[in-house]
Amino acid sequence: MKIHEKYMMRCIELAKNGLGTTYPNPLVGSVIVYHNSIIGEGWHQKAGAPHAEVNAILNVKDTSVLKDATLYVNLEPCSHFGKTPPCSDLIIEKGIKKVVIGCTDPNPKVAGKGIQKLKDAGCEVIVNVLQKEAEALNKRFFTFQNKKRPFIILKWAQTQDGFMAPKEKKEQKPVWITNEFSRQLVHKMRSEEQAILVGTKTVLDDNPILTTRHWEGNSPIRIVLDRALKIQKNASVLDGNVKTIVLTEISRENIDNLVYETIDFSENIAKQVCEVLYKLNIQSVIVEGGAKTLQTFIDENLWDETFVFKGSTSFYEGLKAPIMKDKLLSEIQIKNDLLFHYINTSF
Repeated sequence: MKIHEKYMMRCIELAKNGLGTTYPNPLVGSVIVYHNSIIGEGWHQKAGAPHAEVNAILNVKDTSVLKDATLYVNLEPCSHFGKTPPCSDLIIEKGIKKVVIGCTDPNPKVAGKGIQKLKDAGCEVIVNVLQKEAEALNKRFFTFQNKKRPFIILKWAQTQDGFMAPKEKKEQKPVWITNEFSRQLVHKMRSEEQAILVGTKTVLDDNPILTTRHWEGNSPIRIVLDRALKIQKNASVLDGNVKTIVLTEISRENIDNLVYETIDFSENIAKQVCEVLYKLNIQSVIVEGGAKTLQTFIDENLWDETFVFKGSTSFYEGLKAPIMKDKLLSEIQIKNDLLFHYINTSF
């Protein structure tokens, strides 16, 4: 592996530590190298906190060597004032003369301006080192910036014979199809995305909480489709413990952590969901169902990845799961369950 790629891979590894905590900011890691040794490293931990480059510089014990060091970062350093000062200004101020960047920032506020500022100050700038890997790391951020919508993940569990739910249920609670390890993995997935979406029927049938109670991490913003506001006020999703956005056709005043947004349910529901989430600066959403809601996103071709958990049981009749025909990226075994990972290849 080339020397630049070696240190860029370390930036990407560091950046992953911020998955689920940096929204709406991207994932960024940075290392500072002097005489082929890392003398400082850091990553962006959450919005409003110091950026990766700042943390890496603060991690350097002897700052006198910075003028002869190389700074690596997986995403172009910012050049504008937000909640924190521009990282490009700090790099220049510290006298760092060589900067290696994974990929440019698609945000119009940056978009090459950080690179140009560094060059104008006399820095040697090398761009697009492990570009594909750097862009893949921030697939949520890039989708949001380039497609003006959140990154969309579909997720469901189905039986061996392709059903999501039995024909009848005796009481209001989920009928578990998968094992406890698969269910814990779902909570990990939730902790990595900014929002989670379900339809009215799922809430009425299962009264889900939609949190990360079985995994360490932030619970996602809850998005609920409720056209006629059928969901009762004592439902878990309306408990106010986590920010919840209800998409409905009926106007209603917001209450603390409960936000109401109106859309037209007669057409292009998935597209309207994307428009609302983009307006609210939500970069990613995991759609957990049920079948009708999932099929809406599939039919409108508004999804990026799909995770299908297949349990070892069979229902023989009941609610059929959607059928995926796109590219199967991977298949892994979780004890007696199988997890299929698909990507949308039509874009």
